[in-house]
Amino acid sequence: MGEAAKGVISMCLACAIWGLSALFYKQVDHIPAAEVMAHRIVWSLVFFAAVLAAQSRLRAIAGVLGDPRYRVRIALSAALISVNWFLFIFSIQIGRTVEASLGYYIFPLLAVLVGRFVYSEPLDRAQWLGVALAAAAVAVLTLGQGVAPWISLILASTFALYGVLKKTLDMGPVLSVSCEIAVVFPLALALLVWLHVTGQGGFGETPGTSAILVFSGPLTALPLILFSYAARRIAMGSVGVLQYINPTLQFLVAVLVFTEPFGTWHLLAFALIWSAVALYCVSALRRDRSADRSRAASAGVTATHR
Repeated sequence: MGEAAKGVISMCLACAIWGLSALFYKQVDHIPAAEVMAHRIVWSLVFFAAVLAAQSRLRAIAGVLGDPRYRVRIALSAALISVNWFLFIFSIQIGRTVEASLGYYIFPLLAVLVGRFVYSEPLDRAQWLGVALAAAAVAVLTLGQGVAPWISLILASTFALYGVLKKTLDMGPVLSVSCEIAVVFPLALALLVWLHVTGQGGFGETPGTSAILVFSGPLTALPLILFSYAARRIAMGSVGVLQYINPTLQFLVAVLVFTEPFGTWHLLAFALIWSAVALYCVSALRRDRSADRSRAASAGVTATHR
């Protein structure tokens, strides 16, 4: 099996884990979202620390956090991803997984817009139309429900801003995420200790509940590692297209398994967002083919001059 094929399989596995994770967190929806989030942080750091220790890179966390060049950006990244993780868990608990899936559909389109205005990256007509359709989808839901889909908007915007900050951190994803989790770890641990001392914590309630809370660490870490492996082996356009496996599975779980409401306004909004996704995917794949042809032409020119 070639490296590109391994990358595609890894990307699909990562997105499948993210997309089906709502099923996992639904099992502990009787535990407050803040407590579930705290367990996710604590056990994620334990898992990542074990990975870094196996790579003899555990001391790198202290090195990054002690470097004034990274402190502020790591702290901001930690705040953004914490809000994103918490809101996703909270949306599942209050029966708004459909809205969460919409947020992850919107995110890549919002990221394209951020790239245009922050990094001056050019947008073609298809991408502009995709962004416009995404905005129309939000407008339709706002009109139909009488309130903006704030869960979708916050999830999409926090993840897009998180991506902007990640582009400024010249380190691997395992190390950067470990540092981000280390920043919020003291708060998470303090909350769990307080809940345990006061007898309010869900950990230890049943063996099954405790196991689920502990497994939230590997569940967070494994897809990030798979994503990192895939991103180094396949084109970024393909990465962007395959990422839509995540919100698609979230949507199917919400509607088919959780039986959340999906009315006419939802249908109109999702029809617009799915059209935007189709435009985005076609544009991304065209850019990949164009880049491949350019590389092939360059290689041919180089070979001719040898």
